[in-house]
Amino acid sequence: MTQNGDDATLVRRPGIPDFRLAPDQTEPAPPQDPQADEPPQALPLDRNQAILEAAKQVGALLKRKGHLFALAGSVAVYAHGGEKNLQHDVDFAIRPEDADAVAATLREAGLTVYTPPEDWLIKATCFGQPVDIIFELAHRPVGADMLERAEEVSVDSVRMPVLAPTDLLWSLLAAFSEHHCDFGAALPIARALREKVDWERVRRECGDAPMPAAFFFLLERLNVI
Repeated sequence: MTQNGDDATLVRRPGIPDFRLAPDQTEPAPPQDPQADEPPQALPLDRNQAILEAAKQVGALLKRKGHLFALAGSVAVYAHGGEKNLQHDVDFAIRPEDADAVAATLREAGLTVYTPPEDWLIKATCFGQPVDIIFELAHRPVGADMLERAEEVSVDSVRMPVLAPTDLLWSLLAAFSEHHCDFGAALPIARALREKVDWERVRRECGDAPMPAAFFFLLERLNVI
């Protein structure tokens, strides 16, 4: 999960045709505006809603085709009750062996799909928003057991499997390293989901890694857990 960005193309809703009075027949008609036949442009959706629309579209496609998957990342946090402060993309978790089939489903639906240099995900674009299809979380392959623990949740009125809160927090903390350790972004998530998380399991699965241990110390000092 990464930081918010403001430079992405936003989704636009279809414009509503505007109504004009017929010209007075006793006066010459005004000059024809060459753009008069173009439909008016609606105001763009805000970035959070644009990301949600992409999540709903891709989730519905994967669900319709029967793929084993779960929504992840900041949209999953929002689905479990976190703030609607979404990051710059949509994340879905799948098993590594399902990557080709999922890519084919998205391409058949007309989405752009490509393989980045990283070997743990594929990327797509939906409604102008980036979508990450991830098959490795915190350097560990996504397994069927994690996806089967996912909870079916309404994501802005579309129901789909969403990673369980405990798995979400584990994937966030286990990914901490000397090069990526943003406690400021993780703390609000931990606060929002703290009553839904099995913290002992997260601690156990993170082991004695120093960065997650430091975050646990912070959570305890702030009485989050």
